[in-house]
Amino acid sequence: MAEVTIGLMTLDDVEAVHAIETACFKTPWSKESFYREVTDNACARYVVLREDGVAMAYAGVWFVLDEGHITNIAVHPDRRGLGYGERVTRAMIQLAADSGMSWMTLEVRRSNTAAKNLYHKLGFIDVGYRKRYYENSEDALIMALEHLPEGNPENDPMLVREEADQEIAEA
Repeated sequence: MAEVTIGLMTLDDVEAVHAIETACFKTPWSKESFYREVTDNACARYVVLREDGVAMAYAGVWFVLDEGHITNIAVHPDRRGLGYGERVTRAMIQLAADSGMSWMTLEVRRSNTAAKNLYHKLGFIDVGYRKRYYENSEDALIMALEHLPEGNPENDPMLVREEADQEIAEA
């Protein structure tokens, strides 16, 4: 049985994440975009579900003020139906809560029933539409999650902590 873990995306995951992106979307993000998300975008966080160390699903979010805006979620086509999409999305929601976000938003194709059902199951509500949002002029449904789980700031991997002794020494 494969070992399944979930963690933050690293540079080592970019190749596999890009392969998933390419397999799942008609207009995929470039590999360079994922590299920049990991190395240059201080607002971006990506959660990766790995099987035996290889990315099989991922979810991305941008933190803007107190909102987590979901950028993309994808599961390798060979791993669909195993609950990986739900697991990686739940992990991303918890990361947002741990990082101090108050709510989350996303856009999803109006025709993507499976994704909409998952988001509804996780507590997202429909809040509006973006007309002709996608490359084929399909509308996007805007969804929001107004109530995140309890956050645990000590689990925020990006939190900068200052040592109490250092503060006292500098005083």
